[in-house]
Amino acid sequence: MTSLALLIVGDEILSGKRQDRHLSKVRELLHARGIELAEVRIVGDDEERIAQAVAQLHARGDVVLSCGGIGATPDDRTRQAVARAFNVPLVRHAEGEALIVNEYAEKAFPNRVLMADFPAGAALIPNPVNRVAGFSLNEVYCVPGFPEMAWPMLEWVLDTRLRHLHRAAPPVEYSLRATGTSSEGDLLDLMEQVLRDFPGVSLSSLPSRGDASRARHIEFGIKGSAEIAAPAFTWFRQHLQNDYGVQIEDLRIPP
Repeated sequence: MTSLALLIVGDEILSGKRQDRHLSKVRELLHARGIELAEVRIVGDDEERIAQAVAQLHARGDVVLSCGGIGATPDDRTRQAVARAFNVPLVRHAEGEALIVNEYAEKAFPNRVLMADFPAGAALIPNPVNRVAGFSLNEVYCVPGFPEMAWPMLEWVLDTRLRHLHRAAPPVEYSLRATGTSSEGDLLDLMEQVLRDFPGVSLSSLPSRGDASRARHIEFGIKGSAEIAAPAFTWFRQHLQNDYGVQIEDLRIPP
C-alpha cells in the first residue's frame, strides 16, 4: 500500500517564529478521503537537508506532500532541492512563466518569473490565489508555505493526481482506558496475542502515572479495517477485564 508523508519546510517553524498549521489541516484533508498520514518531517531552509529528505522518502516509495520554500528569495530552496534529489537541472517552465506574466505583467520581471524555474520534467500544481504555480515530480508535490494557497492546492492534488489513494472505508480505531494494572509489562503477553490472532490490526499503548484527579492507567488503541478491528477490540477488552481484573473505560467506539 502506498504511504503518504508530509514535509514541512522553513526555518521559521524550527525556530518557533511561526507555529505550524499544515499538519492539522493535512490530517483533516486526508481523513476526509480515507487516507492515512505515515510520517511528518520538518526541515529548515537548507537545500542539502531538503534534498536528502525528499530522496529518502521517495526511495522508500512514499508520496510526498511538501509545504514551503518554493518562492524566489534566497532562503527558498525547495525547488533547487527537489532538482538535486532527482539529479535533474532547474529549468524555466514555459507555462509556469506565462501564468506569472499574465498575473503580474511587467512586474513579473526580473524576480517573480524565477518562481517558474522548476526541476526538469516537473508538472504544474495550479494556485487559485495568485496563479504562481506549485510543481510535482516523481510523486513529490510541492506547494507554498502560505496556508491560504497551500491548502486549496493540496486539495487539488488529492482530488486529481492522488484520487486513486482515496478509500471509501478507511481504518477505524477503538480505544479504552485500563485502570488497575501496575505496568505495561504485566500485559505484554495479551498485547502480543491480539496481534497474532488478528493479523492486520495495530495496537498502541500509552501509560500514565496518574495524578490527583486520575489513578495510574494505560490507554490502549486497536486500529485496522472495520471488519478486523471490531472483533480484535472486543477480544482484547474481554480478556483484559476477565483475565487481569482491570477496570475498563471505553474512550472511542466507532459507529
